[in-house]
Amino acid sequence: MPKLITLTAALMCAPILLTGCATASYNIQERFGIEKRDILVKRVGDVSDAQTEAKEEFENALEAFRAVVSVDGGELEDVYDDLNRAHKRAESDADEVRSRVKSVKRVSRDLFKEWESELGQYSDPGLRRASERQLRDTKSRYEILIDKMEDASASMDPVLAVFNDRVLYLKHNLNARAIAALDAETAELEDDVARLIAEMEQSIAAANAFIAEMNGTS
Repeated sequence: MPKLITLTAALMCAPILLTGCATASYNIQERFGIEKRDILVKRVGDVSDAQTEAKEEFENALEAFRAVVSVDGGELEDVYDDLNRAHKRAESDADEVRSRVKSVKRVSRDLFKEWESELGQYSDPGLRRASERQLRDTKSRYEILIDKMEDASASMDPVLAVFNDRVLYLKHNLNARAIAALDAETAELEDDVARLIAEMEQSIAAANAFIAEMNGTS
């Protein structure tokens, strides 16, 4: 029966624009006391979690790279496989971060739109002005947060490109000379990953601060 209900809901949503489905989802959650503000805070937390996981995978991928440049020729293919798997995990986590950032942007857009539309419902001008100020302040904090999230997301691409190049190079040159050629580039790669991790940590910290402020715990 649950599968039938799920299928029926999917068929009902299929002809509707994605915005319509999103609105229906909000309405359902709001009936259970879950406001868009709560959804935004949760999705910001989801981005923070995804970035933490991605940061760990980048660190693991770097460790796999270090193992490659120090391995004996006879073990090269096995270590290449480890590096390739680490690279794919890092790519997957990077995609997850991007997806969650988009989700945050989607719900925040809807939240601010609803907030602005409800300002006209005030009969007390003083309360309306106070709410407008709060909206401006929240938008300002949010813009700082989303800029950091997007900067961290954008920083993943160059590092992934570096890893991809090295994985391909090793794939095509499984020999000791390939290892010797890569050894000189390890320091540069480590700097790239360290810079990426620092940016992701800043984004995670901003997300945590935003959640704390929205929850009134800061």
